[in-house]
Amino acid sequence: MTRHITIVRLEGFEPPTLGSVDRCSDPLSYSRAGYLSYPVHVGPYHTVMSARELRDLIAHAAPTLTELRHDLHAHPEVGFAEHRTTEVIREQLSALGLVAAPTTMATGAVASLAGTRPGRRVLVRADIDALPVTETRDLPFRSTQPGVMHACGHDVHTAALLGVAEVLSRLEDRPGSFTFVFQPAEEALGGARALIEDGLLERHPCDAVLGAHVTSLVPLGVVAVRPGIAMSRGEAFRIVLEGEGGHGALAGDAGNVLIAAGHVLTRLREVVAGLSYETTPLVCSAGVVRAGTSPNVVPRRAEVAGTLRTFTPEQTAAAHTGLNALLAEIAATNGVRTRLEITGSSPAVVNDPHLTSLAAAAARSVVGDNHVVEMAPTSASDDIGEFLERVPGCYLFVGGALGDGTSGMHHSDDFAIEDAAVAIQAHVLAAAALALAEPPA
Repeated sequence: MTRHITIVRLEGFEPPTLGSVDRCSDPLSYSRAGYLSYPVHVGPYHTVMSARELRDLIAHAAPTLTELRHDLHAHPEVGFAEHRTTEVIREQLSALGLVAAPTTMATGAVASLAGTRPGRRVLVRADIDALPVTETRDLPFRSTQPGVMHACGHDVHTAALLGVAEVLSRLEDRPGSFTFVFQPAEEALGGARALIEDGLLERHPCDAVLGAHVTSLVPLGVVAVRPGIAMSRGEAFRIVLEGEGGHGALAGDAGNVLIAAGHVLTRLREVVAGLSYETTPLVCSAGVVRAGTSPNVVPRRAEVAGTLRTFTPEQTAAAHTGLNALLAEIAATNGVRTRLEITGSSPAVVNDPHLTSLAAAAARSVVGDNHVVEMAPTSASDDIGEFLERVPGCYLFVGGALGDGTSGMHHSDDFAIEDAAVAIQAHVLAAAALALAEPPA
């Protein structure tokens, strides 16, 4: 059964209407099949003509971008295994006359585009990986890969960034320069760090980083931004419990790793109880439990894997202290040994206030003043934080919720995004990239 979720509702917000070539008479509104129809609001960074040119290029590309998104959605691949996805990206870049730069990475792609006049160097990033989830929604472009699904919108991100590369390459007036990064393995919190350790920022130095995440929690046609800390620091952890084990019919509570693991599962929330950043609570939760091989044998070892989400270094330290204290208590009470391992991490996503204001102004020029809102910090994480920790920039959120409220939550088996979000995200990113590329006043 399809689940309904609560979409962020905005006071007085009315979503844009779908336009068509036949019905649209206003030359400043979108008019390609299935693309949103709303006026282009010209920002201070470019002229009416360049705004129209960008709008027209996006509208022309929209149908192809939608088809590309469908193809990517139907052929999802998990992190560091995005081989077909990488081939599609490289083929599309080649068709634009852009050559993918050499890297030692097996998946992902990087390409550069020079400007036609001086300006900043802007790196625009999209993640390309899918999740190990079985899709349940019966879409015409449903996943063809058993147990793998684009359940977080990275198909939209990939198609949108290819759209950005296309329209910017066709613009006659381009400030600065642009690096398009198609990053593997965001979901594993390792892809961005791997690219950086591979020398990406040395080979492609930049002055600003830009990215966007489509979301089912915001209405279609709305862009959410936030200066400062926008997303949490994400840490993946594994808790190992070891005990005596034995016969299932004779075992008591002492040394029983299953009973101890049960206490861990029910008490993880205590680690961050009462801790929040502004109005957003911290998170400590489990997603995986591994133990046992037979119903009548108490195993000697159990593992609990989960995630910790914090916003500041002080909160991270406090959560680690609390988690270690909880494990020590459970170990002493249950006669087991416990060990905490941090298996992966990604820094908080921190947006530069000035560059965020430029990106927000660009977004308003695309979707209108009333459709750009400031968001609260979110406990979700994204390893674009690795880039933003080294280079100032901005990470936006682009609304893509289905109008009937059935989009599903991110990472769920019924997650879905409106097709029109692809072109909107491409347009917002292209406009923001141009804004960030303008030379400082």
